[in-house]
Amino acid sequence: MEALTPASADPIAEMLNGVRTRGAVFHQSARTGSWEQDFDGGSPLALIGALHGPALVLPQGGDAARLGPGDIAVLTGGAPYVVTDDDYQPTAPVVPVAGATAVTTLLFSGRYTMRDGVPGPLVAALPTLAIVRADEGSCPVSPTILDDLSTAEPGQQTLLDRTLDLMLIAALHAWFNRPGAPLPAWYQAHGDPVVGQALRLLDAGPGQPWTVATLAARTNTSRAALARRFTALVGRPPMTYLRERRLALAADLLREPGATLAAVSRRVGFSSAFALSAAFKRERGISPSEYRAQTTAAAP
Repeated sequence: MEALTPASADPIAEMLNGVRTRGAVFHQSARTGSWEQDFDGGSPLALIGALHGPALVLPQGGDAARLGPGDIAVLTGGAPYVVTDDDYQPTAPVVPVAGATAVTTLLFSGRYTMRDGVPGPLVAALPTLAIVRADEGSCPVSPTILDDLSTAEPGQQTLLDRTLDLMLIAALHAWFNRPGAPLPAWYQAHGDPVVGQALRLLDAGPGQPWTVATLAARTNTSRAALARRFTALVGRPPMTYLRERRLALAADLLREPGATLAAVSRRVGFSSAFALSAAFKRERGISPSEYRAQTTAAAP
């Protein structure tokens, strides 16, 4: 991938800046002999990494991929998957080796439990199973850190959430920066001199009273040219993108304790709490209060 100049925005960095989860689920396991571990589906995105020894990742309906020490697998689509020992045979029963004491494989896994923390364009740009090799990037998690994560202490869930985000960001940064990696459409949009500037303005100030006219004036182009170019590269008109951006931000803010609908609506640019509530329900199928109740119940 061609390096960006210092004056240019980094589209990957801007997209990864939106990665944030709440309610991360972490698991660490040491395995010996023949073994397999099943993972239920439903998570929009999951990570598997081998800190020591080999393993195989078998996504449902996909091909198996081998993990070596330092490799990270990123799985999307929410389908179940299995992680097994390196000598796994699909037609043979998996029988633990009795009396085995030497650790042959040390794994970690993390799953996003809520879709709001994972930008849709990221998932759309990834295959069902993406393998980031140890020589393509570095895993920011060590066995010592994972040991600390297994203890129940105040603030532990926040530490889990941010650790998973850090792992994902490191893995995706390496994935998108592979030599010859295909560039997703949103990368091209952010790299466009007009549309990229418009996206940065909208993302930096979603609460401002934007119109196509004011956005065109700030990007030194006409309304028609901006609307046409923006829609072609982003896949939707500027004001549709802005509404989606505001609703995603509102969903994030609604999870904060004590946040009122009126305060959130002012912050994200809706004219009133009623306007936000109506747009939120139209977009997501539930009201902001129902969404808040669901996310509160889902929190650990």
